[in-house]
Amino acid sequence: MDLTAVLIDDEENNLANLGRLLAQYCPEVRVIGTAPDAARGKELIVSRLPALVFLDIQMPGTNGFDLLRQLPNPDFQLIFVTAYDQYGIQAVKFAAVDYLLKPINVPELQEAVRKAILRHGEKTKSGQLENLLQILNRQPFKEEHRIALNTLKETRFVYTRQIVRCESDNNYSYFFLDNGEKLLVSKPIYEYESLLADYGFIRCHQSHLINKRFVHSWVRTDGGFLLLHNGNTVPVSRSKKEAVLLALGF
Repeated sequence: MDLTAVLIDDEENNLANLGRLLAQYCPEVRVIGTAPDAARGKELIVSRLPALVFLDIQMPGTNGFDLLRQLPNPDFQLIFVTAYDQYGIQAVKFAAVDYLLKPINVPELQEAVRKAILRHGEKTKSGQLENLLQILNRQPFKEEHRIALNTLKETRFVYTRQIVRCESDNNYSYFFLDNGEKLLVSKPIYEYESLLADYGFIRCHQSHLINKRFVHSWVRTDGGFLLLHNGNTVPVSRSKKEAVLLALGF
């Protein structure tokens, strides 16, 4: 399946390099236009209706996020191509939108394109893009943010306030929700520690991440552990005990 694509980046050499890489390593992508700024990028998206957009986040004036906000009904697969930016990358990871860091790694580019083709073939609107826009537009209201969790069968969008705790299972993680549901997610727990830190989550053990809103008490017996409102107990490692108690106000 061929995918039409537009490339948006304020540096001409980056546009040329990405175009060369796509032509050489991703022949299933057909570039139908490039733009050096957000204004012309918006015109290109509206007029050509690409299936895939490669978008730089950091551009002078209107950045990539602002461009997305200006589109009335964005309906395409999206891959960010950007230099490292703490806030930008955190938001992108939170929504599970694909991104590539400069300089572009060819296998990562091929994998991102493979997933874009797969999602496009399913003919469903990009839930990741929709969720990212909701996160960006509701930035002050963190209670309304949903994190994208990739299970083996689907991508689930879960409000952070619904997550009671996370538990490591080697390279996978279990997410326990407040309705009793248990999700197996195909990423290790350490990837979620930084993503959820601003939402009241605490890494209390190598294998456990907890939402402090669900902590009922600190139990001092048996070396100390956390009792949650649902009756579950969660261990606290010796090395993290002081930081955990300080964060919980105990």
